[in-house]
Amino acid sequence: MVTALVLLVLAGKTTYGLLGDFSQAPVLELLDVLLLVFIVVELLFAVRTTVEKRELIAEPFLLVGILASIKEIVVLSVEAASKVGTDGFTDRIVEIAVLGVLVLLLGVTSLLLRRKEREPDEGENAPPDPERPAA
Repeated sequence: MVTALVLLVLAGKTTYGLLGDFSQAPVLELLDVLLLVFIVVELLFAVRTTVEKRELIAEPFLLVGILASIKEIVVLSVEAASKVGTDGFTDRIVEIAVLGVLVLLLGVTSLLLRRKEREPDEGENAPPDPERPAA
C-alpha cells in the first residue's frame, strides 16, 4: 500500500510540473505513473485475495499481467508516434505486437481457467456419478 501511495505522490508531483509544460514527455510520464499506480493496487488486491483464501488463485495475477501489458502498449504507442520514419519506430511496433500477443494469450488463459472452474470435479475426490454403476 505504501508503494501505491508513493506512486500517487509522484503522480501529483508530475501533475504539478505539468502545469507549465504541456509537451509530450511530462504527459507521458504522468500517464505511465498513473497506470503503474493502478497496476500496483491490482497486484495488492491479488495478493490479499491469495492470503485470505490461503490458496493460490491465478486469475488476479493474470489480470495484473494483462494490465501491465496494456500499460506498456499505451506508453509505447505514444512514444512510437514521435518516432515515425526511424528505426526506433519499427522497434516499438514490434514490441507492441509482441505485447498484443501476450495480452491475447493471458486472456485465453484466464478464459480457460474460468471454464475449468465451472466444470464438475474430476478425479479421485469427485462425487460419485449416480448414473454410472460402481466398479
